[in-house]
Amino acid sequence: MENKKNTGTLDKMAETLGKKQYHVMLSPGDVGEYVLLPGDPARCDRTAKYLENAELVANNREHRTFTGTYKGIKVSVTSTGMGCPSAAIAMEELINIGAKGFIRIGSSAALDPKISIGDLMVTVGCMKNEGTSKFYVPENFPAIPDFDLTGCLLKTAMEFSKDRDYNVYYGITSTDDAFYGESPEFIDRLRSYKVMNLDMECSGLFTVAHMRGVRAAGICGTSGNLTNADVIYTRKNERLAQAWEEEIQVALETIYRFEKGV
Repeated sequence: MENKKNTGTLDKMAETLGKKQYHVMLSPGDVGEYVLLPGDPARCDRTAKYLENAELVANNREHRTFTGTYKGIKVSVTSTGMGCPSAAIAMEELINIGAKGFIRIGSSAALDPKISIGDLMVTVGCMKNEGTSKFYVPENFPAIPDFDLTGCLLKTAMEFSKDRDYNVYYGITSTDDAFYGESPEFIDRLRSYKVMNLDMECSGLFTVAHMRGVRAAGICGTSGNLTNADVIYTRKNERLAQAWEEEIQVALETIYRFEKGV
């Protein structure tokens, strides 16, 4: 029987810490200290190809998780679904069972006109056009990734790009709640602030990571460029699919280098 006598207002954190988690359906020991966070569950399967002894340890709702090793380091990948609410839940629950370092591996539309489909973008800070982070901190509180992990991620991405067919950029990301609410007027306003790209998860993840005392960083493959009206919505985006493969390799190597101090 799970029903308990009411002894006061429920403390969700105290109730769930170190136990099997309600949404991701994972328990302590199921994941490594480092977790990659794609939005799409299918990208977990892409990531698992790069892990040794990868095992599907949970698949519940939008949260699909594999755990394996990369160069001897235990690493997991958990999909967050779309948007900050589900992404924040996934991160909170992963932290509850021991995860301490996160890299978002996403897809994102660029605003900077020089960025092309297939390029990689590393986020160095976020404009919070979403509601989830406001449950944790005031609206004017910044959403920024971990400095050290982001530096390693950017350096690794730059190095990997030298002999490959893509460029790497870094800048400010606008994290938005409404994909179809990004009107031309809204996009023009963000571009006037020199925002690099749009996504739907980074600021929520960075905020949760900051408040929980763990590390988080974010890298995205460029799905299209809204300034140039260069988008692919109705057919397979081959360049984006390749960017997913590239960012996965960059993120995994970042984890190895960061952990080993290489």
